[in-house]
Amino acid sequence: MDDYTPILTPEERTARRAQRAAARRRKQRLRRRRMLLRALPAGALGLVLVVTLTVWGQGQSADGLEAHAADSASLQTEVLRKAAPPEVETLFHPEETADTVQLGEEIYSSYAVLIDLQTGAILAEKEPDAVISPASMTKVLTLLVAAELLDESDLDDTFTITIDITDYCYVNGCSVVGLDVDETVPVRELLYGTILPSGADAALGLAIYTAGSHEAFVELMNEKLEELGISDTAHFTNCVGLYDEDHHCTVTDMAVILKAAMENDLCREVLSAHTYETAPTPQHPEGQVLSNWFLRKIEDHDTEQAVRAVGAKTGYVAQSGNCAASWGEDADGNAYLCVTGNAGSSWQAIFDHAALYRDYCE
Repeated sequence: MDDYTPILTPEERTARRAQRAAARRRKQRLRRRRMLLRALPAGALGLVLVVTLTVWGQGQSADGLEAHAADSASLQTEVLRKAAPPEVETLFHPEETADTVQLGEEIYSSYAVLIDLQTGAILAEKEPDAVISPASMTKVLTLLVAAELLDESDLDDTFTITIDITDYCYVNGCSVVGLDVDETVPVRELLYGTILPSGADAALGLAIYTAGSHEAFVELMNEKLEELGISDTAHFTNCVGLYDEDHHCTVTDMAVILKAAMENDLCREVLSAHTYETAPTPQHPEGQVLSNWFLRKIEDHDTEQAVRAVGAKTGYVAQSGNCAASWGEDADGNAYLCVTGNAGSSWQAIFDHAALYRDYCE
């Protein structure tokens, strides 16, 4: 342990952090530009008219008018080209149908939504639009926002845990991976640490690595909620799921978030992992085995079912009860989303997901 030598000097780490921050700012500017471009077509015609009239008014001869007319046509084409919005995926809005089952005492959870992703239809629901505290289900969005900001090369880069991170986790009683102050770990491990053991220390590390600060990262989380079309009912104030009156969403909102995450290859890999073994560090010479206990426990109850959970994240704070969000699939690859809230225990949440997949997806 005394012979341990950091790969990078503090100065090199500072320089690389600055480079990453600059790259992330560029990505953020591009994202804002894309959002702006979506609004431009409505004003494009007026802009073309102004340009045309301006150019026309400057013409002083027949030849000049002809040249200016050509210039005007070229300008119109260019303005319209730039104003054309990029292709944007249709927002996902699950829909109730005449066949949607209204759940009652069949499940333990107070809130639930089960969605057939082949049709977008809600198969079963229970208070799906009630605004709740999502607890650590929040970390699905944390994972998604971070993954969209990371390049492949970033995954093997490293991050050093600070005392601010460990203090935040201790003071707020967060679940953690157990990373120590000055422990340096690969960014890839922060992704798995955020989801499998629901580590707030890993989530905060991801936030700071990708956005420079927890506060800046939360801004990006709320921008993502806007992109997903759920910002009317969903708003987050932290990346770990601590209770706050302004930190909330519906179970349907969380289903939308989970869908977006599972459609991201890196997020799907993390959310689907049952276990992950970390690399040794001086603080943990034998590494650590991280586990997604929801996936490991539910497999004892859905093994014989047509639809089985293949990706999941749980959550708990006193104000939310036990929550869970899962993605289920059958043997043909048909996919389903299930999100529940306010069960009396983690086992009850597991039983609810297994029962919902069994009773309403077959």
